[in-house]
Amino acid sequence: MADTTSFSALSKPSYSLKPNPQIPQKAPLFILPKTLQKPSLFPQKPCLSHTTHKTHITLSSKNPISDLVSTNKKSPDDFSSFFDDDDDKPREECGVVGIYGDPEAARLCYLALHALQHRGQEGAGIVAVNENKVLQSVTGVGLVSEVFNESKLDQLPGDLAIGHVRYSTAGSSMLKNVQPFVAGYRFGSVGVAHNGNLVNYRKLRATLEDNGSIFNTSSDTEVVLHLIATSKARPFFMRIVDACEKLEGAYSMVFVTEDKLVAVRDPFGFRPLVMGRRSNGAVVFASETCALDLIEATYEREVYPGEVLVVDKDGVQSLCLMPHPEPKQCIFEHIYFSLPNSVVFGRSVYESRHLFGEILATEAPVDCDVVIAVPDSGVVAALGYAAKAGVPFQQGLIRSHYVGRTFIEPSQKIRDFGVKLKLSPVRGVLEGKRVVVVDDSIVRGTTSSKIVRLLKEAGAKEVHMRIASPPIIASCYYGVDTPSSEELISNRMSVEEIREFIGCDSLAFLPFDSLKKLLGDESPSFCYACFSGNYPVQPKEVKVKRVGDFMDDGLNGNLESIDGSWVQAPLNQEVHKVSEVGKLSSLQN
Repeated sequence: MADTTSFSALSKPSYSLKPNPQIPQKAPLFILPKTLQKPSLFPQKPCLSHTTHKTHITLSSKNPISDLVSTNKKSPDDFSSFFDDDDDKPREECGVVGIYGDPEAARLCYLALHALQHRGQEGAGIVAVNENKVLQSVTGVGLVSEVFNESKLDQLPGDLAIGHVRYSTAGSSMLKNVQPFVAGYRFGSVGVAHNGNLVNYRKLRATLEDNGSIFNTSSDTEVVLHLIATSKARPFFMRIVDACEKLEGAYSMVFVTEDKLVAVRDPFGFRPLVMGRRSNGAVVFASETCALDLIEATYEREVYPGEVLVVDKDGVQSLCLMPHPEPKQCIFEHIYFSLPNSVVFGRSVYESRHLFGEILATEAPVDCDVVIAVPDSGVVAALGYAAKAGVPFQQGLIRSHYVGRTFIEPSQKIRDFGVKLKLSPVRGVLEGKRVVVVDDSIVRGTTSSKIVRLLKEAGAKEVHMRIASPPIIASCYYGVDTPSSEELISNRMSVEEIREFIGCDSLAFLPFDSLKKLLGDESPSFCYACFSGNYPVQPKEVKVKRVGDFMDDGLNGNLESIDGSWVQAPLNQEVHKVSEVGKLSSLQN
């Protein structure tokens, strides 16, 4: 069954999606200069404040960033374990956290990174400021629990820390790209953790290298450090403002110095960043509210698009980066990336996904006996579909949470081996049944076809796929790992052609118009580039950084698929060639 674009059901009151009224929306505690075009985001009138700046020991070096710290001890020899594209899904690259004013800041960062593990599973790091005002770093490859232990956390004392989790790419240079980065410059040291992607990275890097900068990594985040180091602005946080005004693309970042924690979000607000506070007064920044919940911090508000928040002994100060256009927040945070228990962009992720499922049941109904989900990201939408359709939801697919990132396949090849390792069908639920299976998205379609085959082999009489997002037709350049547009199945095939390729009995996507109507007045504040090909910030370079690994069937792939971590920019726009700045073959953020 092809999807339909009618929206009669959305006129019903049950399809209203409002910001969570239980989440307090507080104004900035203190406003510094500059104003926004949307005063509703900054309800207080900006005022001027003067802050003091302590000059640190000057470091004499041609390269303003004198020392990029990397304390990794793990061997880079075996990277076969990182060729995992997570079930042919787009991948959110990073999660960040920052804590000021808690004596166990690093340990709380460690716990918060656990809560953000879904945002990055290949590398993790924490930078803490000790009592001597020295920034100490521990980073490594693997899960948070693999990188850190008691002795590692003992190396990170202090009440000020930032942390980062990330996805990676192959290659020996991957280890030194693990964040947070720490650099020394002429006024002291600074650490940074970044979630997002800069679309003008190569041009900025080429300019910096022409002026004598020396780069230690292939990450776009290092460009930010160089821009801060070469800035003439005072005090320190004005260097961050000066640097960020040169950046284009998506960035939600946390910085740490000897005595300050700084959070910044790009003017479009592509990636989420929230602020909370613990009962002892400690200030916490994190990519999602689920991290605040784990460390018992109370959600206060989002970091606004285009805002810089500076936390030090004098409290919290707020500064606007620049007058900015309407926000363009990533809709895929609600479709796939964020945990259902998070509140993202002021909305409950669980409520969003449940309503996506309800819309699918209303607009693409089908006679069925049972509704199942592709776990874990399709579960909430499947619950919404089942509730609206009046059909029981059951667990027809069981996901194994104990599959490591390496495996040994028997010599006699097993068909769909990668998918079978992760997903097991329940014959008692499926046999002889007409089954609706709900998933969050389709990228290449390879995994979906294997799931359909798996369900039919388990005895399903009919398999009807319902996708809780519109078709993905364009690559993302704002911090999401997607293949080139040519590889996206919805960019090459009609819904009926995809249905035939996958082998299901009917297929329907969440209609794009229905999604926008569901969001109501907030609809213009979301980015839909992956569904429409209309980019709020145009990629300006012939090749644009791809921000994660490649995708195939969830566990298999080859080195050729990586393509140097760069994808072709859209061809229907003016592009600016920049000088080659070296072989950038590993993950950029």
